[in-house]
Amino acid sequence: MSDLPFGPDAVAAIAAHMNGDHADDNVLICRAFGGVEPTSARVTGLDAEAMVFAAVVDGSEVEVRVPWSEPLQDRGSVRREAVRMYTEACAKLGVEPRGAH
Repeated sequence: MSDLPFGPDAVAAIAAHMNGDHADDNVLICRAFGGVEPTSARVTGLDAEAMVFAAVVDGSEVEVRVPWSEPLQDRGSVRREAVRMYTEACAKLGVEPRGAH
């Protein structure tokens, strides 16, 4: 994984937030950009280049890396990129996005 401009505690907090508050978004993102049809997906990490998910497909867990639109520069860019991924996943899959994150 590429170096991040923030540490492992921030990565753990981001993963906990995505997995706790946005579990359905994780599935949509993996469906739209990971080439899989998961029953569930959780963020297991991220680096400057991508968000990494453990997606359950046909009962087995597979790693799915979904790249950011550009390398991360700071922690704030994670939120922008996660919202972008979700919005673009909804558009690609024909899912109506919910209100503001």
